[in-house]
Amino acid sequence: MSVTLADLKVKLFTDGADKAQIVEMAKHAHIAGFTTNPSLLRKAGVTDYEAYARDLVAAVPDRHISFEVFSDEIPEMRAQARVIATWGENVYVKLPVSTTRGETLFALVKDLVNDGVKVNLTAIFAEDQVEAGVAALAGGAPSCISVFAGRLADMGIDFVPAVSKAVALSRATPNVEVIWASTREVWNVIEADRMGCHIITAPADVLKKLPSMGSRTASELALDAVKAFRTDALEAGLTLDLKGRDAA
Repeated sequence: MSVTLADLKVKLFTDGADKAQIVEMAKHAHIAGFTTNPSLLRKAGVTDYEAYARDLVAAVPDRHISFEVFSDEIPEMRAQARVIATWGENVYVKLPVSTTRGETLFALVKDLVNDGVKVNLTAIFAEDQVEAGVAALAGGAPSCISVFAGRLADMGIDFVPAVSKAVALSRATPNVEVIWASTREVWNVIEADRMGCHIITAPADVLKKLPSMGSRTASELALDAVKAFRTDALEAGLTLDLKGRDAA
């Protein structure tokens, strides 16, 4: 049975840092929030982080929006997290699972959420990270744990165990929601929905395809593909000399 946008229970977040794109996506009622990260900020050409973030929060004051710390030192991460948390009631502070040296941030996460900071614990890949992450978030401010399912799949690693564990633990932890992250295609949205994830964050180009879900059958798609091949062959001017060839 085909799935339509109206069938989805999972909340849809846009992953990106371009302000114009975020404002455009915010016009759609089915977009519930936004996530950013330092890589996306770099791509968007952001240089004044706080000015950019406060401007964005003012533009979309009614949706979840995540901004990430960028230090690699735990004391400075703590300070950055507290500053970012002041940017708006709808702001979640993204903290990676560890420093670049592999020092886990679970103790820091626990302290912050217990002090009322909304945290999006990100770059989660493994089941043990899921367990420790949900435990650190439990009982504190509303928070999220982001499992990078798409990147696991890219490496040929089964993402189901980590996502399933995150869903099971978070569904039993009232203040924690699971974000399916590193989305690659529309089918990931359906997977996240079926697995019981609270949220999926995806690039705008993926989310823009969702309204057309369920609008075409497999047979109709096959005919569309055949027509496209024919059109492209004609426009390319492809020819074959068939003189003297057996066409039977």
